[in-house]
Amino acid sequence: MSRKVEQGEATRGALVGAAVALFTANGFADTSTTEIVRRADVTRGALYHHFADKEELFRAAYEAIEEDIFERCLAAAHGREGVAALKAGVGAYLDACMEPQVRRILLIDGPLVLGWERSLRFDDPHCARRLLRASVASLAPGPPEPLAHLLFGALQQGGLVVADAHGRRAEMGAAMNALVDSLFEK
Repeated sequence: MSRKVEQGEATRGALVGAAVALFTANGFADTSTTEIVRRADVTRGALYHHFADKEELFRAAYEAIEEDIFERCLAAAHGREGVAALKAGVGAYLDACMEPQVRRILLIDGPLVLGWERSLRFDDPHCARRLLRASVASLAPGPPEPLAHLLFGALQQGGLVVADAHGRRAEMGAAMNALVDSLFEK
């Protein structure tokens, strides 16, 4: 890899890292690109070289968090099969919802900035929703999308409750496990 490419990736990474920190602390609306540039220690030109606008930078921050959660859910399910794999992934997702950046960027600002339509599609390569659909496809006959949408809705709501009141993580985990058992355990 050339030095110029490495520098470009480092600059982009610094911008995304600064954006995650500031969007978490202040929210999308109250974070300026000036603050992001200052935190990343790059020029405004560098910001606009990598991102067309603040929304595109927010999308990159959102996707970085989404990819991290995807990897954690995948790791949690690794070595397990069927319902056990699904429950492990659900648990990893709910654990992530207790983190401030997940709460603010994924659960609160994400749907407002990027639109709710994003949650209706399964085309995002690093969204845990894809893992959910794959689990449903392996556990239930018929098209997996309808049930995956319903479970994703329950997880989103459960995630918001957990994010708002950390003391409710065990309660939401038990409720999601009971829901999964009622759907798939024979």
